[in-house]
Amino acid sequence: MDPRIVYETDRLVVRDWVDTDGDRVFDIYRRWEVSRWLGAAPRVMADRDAAGRTIERWNERNRDTTYGVWAVEERASGEVAGTVLLVPLPEPSDGTASRGEVEVGWHFHPDAWGRGLATESARGAISHGFKSGLSEIYAVVRPDNVASLAVCGRLGMRPLGRVDRWYGASLEAFVL
Repeated sequence: MDPRIVYETDRLVVRDWVDTDGDRVFDIYRRWEVSRWLGAAPRVMADRDAAGRTIERWNERNRDTTYGVWAVEERASGEVAGTVLLVPLPEPSDGTASRGEVEVGWHFHPDAWGRGLATESARGAISHGFKSGLSEIYAVVRPDNVASLAVCGRLGMRPLGRVDRWYGASLEAFVL
């Protein structure tokens, strides 16, 4: 098996990023309709060079065998549809102590929306995390991100309600 591959599903190959993915990374994250949901202060990716730096940062993080920010490649076309991640949540912004929580997340190009790819890739990331010894996995979603809230439901995640614990934002939290 290719060492860059983290896991596979019926329709997807989830793998580390490669330099040639830069144009697609830029095309995904330059879009407000994608980036508006991400981080404490959402912003679009400014230029193509930022995509290269982002890929380097992600691949550095991917050296840990449990956690990562991975490319989601459609098996049939070989095109990167988006990103799936399994990463430690940041230090809590609500003043409480960190408990080592880990989150699953997904960011997809609009041309990949509505086909179940986020759910399929996240399900694989969750399985990967549990096989690696994690006992629970969270998802945190902006309250008005209807599509991602639906993905959490399809994954069977239990809603915890709105929390102000991470990213300096009020987010809907889920756990599995």
